[in-house]
Amino acid sequence: MIEDRVVLGHGAGGRKMHRLIRQLFLRYFANPALEPLADGAIIDTDAGRLCVTTDSYVVQPLFFPGGDIGRLAVTGTVNDLAVMGAVPQVLTLGMIIREGLRVDVLERICQSIAATAQEAGVTIAAGDTKVIEGGSGEELYINTTGIGFVDRKIRLGPEFVRSGDAILLNGGIGEHEAAVGIARSGYGSKTRIQSDCVPLNRLVAKVLAVGGVRVMRDPTRGGLATTLNEFSETTGLGFVINESALCLRKEVKALSALLGLDPLYMANEGKVVIIAAAEAAPRIVRCMRRLPTGKAAGLIGEVVRSPQGVWLRTRLGSLRPLMMLEGEQLPRIC
Repeated sequence: MIEDRVVLGHGAGGRKMHRLIRQLFLRYFANPALEPLADGAIIDTDAGRLCVTTDSYVVQPLFFPGGDIGRLAVTGTVNDLAVMGAVPQVLTLGMIIREGLRVDVLERICQSIAATAQEAGVTIAAGDTKVIEGGSGEELYINTTGIGFVDRKIRLGPEFVRSGDAILLNGGIGEHEAAVGIARSGYGSKTRIQSDCVPLNRLVAKVLAVGGVRVMRDPTRGGLATTLNEFSETTGLGFVINESALCLRKEVKALSALLGLDPLYMANEGKVVIIAAAEAAPRIVRCMRRLPTGKAAGLIGEVVRSPQGVWLRTRLGSLRPLMMLEGEQLPRIC
């Protein structure tokens, strides 16, 4: 059962959020387009297969190493469209501004939004502005909706995943959450960690051209482990990742140990998890490694019929279960 009151953990991507969605939101909003609970919805129209996604960004602080709330909003929305197989076209931009926010801060964020949209090849086609009463600190919340089109030949989804498929990842894990943690802690001048906040639509398009992709997801809130748990719950299969195959920067490893965080559950904003046919995996990895956003890409695991659930094969050869967390490790990271 869901709790009597909403807490921060209900927005963290873990079990609390999944219960809230399934036991409350789906009770009222369930329909065929929404029920897959994917990163976006694909709607067949006479003009083609339309993909739509929406997201809101409440990250604190507004600026962090490697990004800001504006770059995060564009990147997150573009990536949600891309992993659905869509070519992103336009975004809407809603800004909820707390009274007292400095205009020069807002201008910096607008500049970042414009630059990131140009980088991703999308247009800000509509927007809305609201101002709420002043409070403690400078605050800004951003909502974005993204629209793209999916080629009719592309078919992706957990229902296509099979035992024996490969689990692929385009780089290191935990860098976004580490960067936000640094910005809050005041250690920013003492580390080189930056958020991996980057649009992935061009990388994803090239991967899809290779073929063999079953399903993709960007592992944001809840990280790699939570994303794989969502796949496991949907497919009823097991997902085993190899500790020795994971790319983890030493700075992220050190910071996660300092803050008591598990990198497998830390948020990413420039990573894509790809489940692909085993025979296509080497070609996909080679394709990703040719691109700046996939230089550290690799095969990190496999899909198995048994054991079900998500497992980490440690360097000692044992299997450690990776269950979905109840709440969050670090709030307001995106």
